[in-house]
Amino acid sequence: MLHEKIAAMLNEQINKELYSAYLYLDFANYYADEGLDGFAHWYEVQAQEERDHAFMIRRYLINNGHRVVFESVAKPDKSFHSHLDPLLAGYEHEQYVTSLITEIYHEAAGKKDYRTMQFLDWFIKEQGEEETNADDMVKKYKLFGSDAKGLYALNSELAARVYTPSATGPAM
Repeated sequence: MLHEKIAAMLNEQINKELYSAYLYLDFANYYADEGLDGFAHWYEVQAQEERDHAFMIRRYLINNGHRVVFESVAKPDKSFHSHLDPLLAGYEHEQYVTSLITEIYHEAAGKKDYRTMQFLDWFIKEQGEEETNADDMVKKYKLFGSDAKGLYALNSELAARVYTPSATGPAM
């Protein structure tokens, strides 16, 4: 059985993951309004992945005998003044999510909750990938975004991203 504090932290993380999905949909809206459909698509896929993360944690709690309680999901409150702004905000947000996962893992380690630690191992690896992807987006935009042809090529590259539900998610 999960320790109550760990279960509460995981339940809160569900809300954070759903907020991440909202945030990335807000980024997608911004880029769609700007005519950058590839950037919009990339963040739509990102939102789907964040939703998947929330579902995985929800299922883990249910499978371990805990009731899931949903809280309100905050409205994204970012405003953007350039095409780079959402990319920088996305990188910062991924670093924040990594800190949240790390905090839960630290608590699980302190309670010797090896099952939850094993469950979170997947999320720790995933967050490494998420931070790398977000950082790569910033770097690519800084390299190519100020050139119309470069921006067009980058937008086209991002439009090719394919959503793939995680078949290798954490064991529940």
